[in-house]
Amino acid sequence: MSTQSPEPDADEPSAEALVTTLERAATAHEQALERVEAAGEARLEELREHYEEMTGLLDRYEARATSDGETDVDMEAFIEFQEEIARFVENLPDDVDHREAFETVDETMHQKWLKSSDFETARQALDPIADLVERIEERERTRERYREARHDVAVRRRELDGRVDELEDLVALGDADLDAPVENVREPIEAYNRAIAEAFDRRKREDSARELLDFVETTTAYPLVEYRPPPPDLVAYVVDSEAGTETIPTLLEYADYSVSKLEHYVPAARRLKRNVATHQTYLRRLDSGPLEISWPPPAAETLWWRCRELIAVVSRIAPEDVVAKLRAVRALPRTADYERLRESVRAREQLTDAERERLERGDVEAELSALRDERDHLEAALEKYPER
Repeated sequence: MSTQSPEPDADEPSAEALVTTLERAATAHEQALERVEAAGEARLEELREHYEEMTGLLDRYEARATSDGETDVDMEAFIEFQEEIARFVENLPDDVDHREAFETVDETMHQKWLKSSDFETARQALDPIADLVERIEERERTRERYREARHDVAVRRRELDGRVDELEDLVALGDADLDAPVENVREPIEAYNRAIAEAFDRRKREDSARELLDFVETTTAYPLVEYRPPPPDLVAYVVDSEAGTETIPTLLEYADYSVSKLEHYVPAARRLKRNVATHQTYLRRLDSGPLEISWPPPAAETLWWRCRELIAVVSRIAPEDVVAKLRAVRALPRTADYERLRESVRAREQLTDAERERLERGDVEAELSALRDERDHLEAALEKYPER
């Protein structure tokens, strides 16, 4: 098994640190919300719109509308700028907050010449508005930090879920009866796997490529029979071509021929090379693997459902005696102490010496208890601080 306890990352924050960060982010966001509410959100949004428009004008025209004594001012931009500022102030609502600050900017900008210091003075006049607008921006920043902190907690919780599942499985394996008669499960499964492997190999040697690929395509209706679908261009070729009546081993042999030699065996030799030679790996690897029962075997319910689908599929290419062996496998959970035997098999196959030692010392149970507490702490934090 791959359930050895991983070395902790020295740079990885603890669950406690993650929760503390989330709590602080939540507090900061609540305070930011209160500051916006105290000032009035609608009022702040209106101010932000006017503030951004005014500062946008200052930023856009400063370089062209100022004179540093060494370069001539862009008079066209200078006049255009003053007109834009005047128009902006004229269009401001009479009751807008801090209207006097905007009017101060207008007065500062309406001079015969403008220097960089005038723009600095104008921006200073807008400072009280900038402080109010900052409340909305602070609300957005703190909300983002809150979401990031909550995301980090959720990610760690998911990681702990997986680790807890692994350790629970490891503990279950540690309790397995290593002296159980696992041959009661192994022998029926091995008998079926050998039989279906032989049956499939025979069909691969004897059936046409067209028939066998058609069979593989039909298995897509059975999600627990995991054949990789044949490449569409290969299917089209074996369906349309006379060469599709040949067996897969024969087509693979043809694919190794030169075009001149191949022309003596099939029409359109280049088409065979194009559609078969490019898929040799797929054809060579096509075997009974997806029809076999894994070892160690799956859980009882999974085994039953997989065998149910396999019976429908295997009956199409294998004789009844093979199907009968598969039915015997499906019956294992009812006729044998299946789960106990399965756990014994898994323990023998998957437990490493190091894991056995950790189980004997009680290290696994101690780690499992600690991780459960850590996970519960994170879960409580996620419930306390919902998504925003």
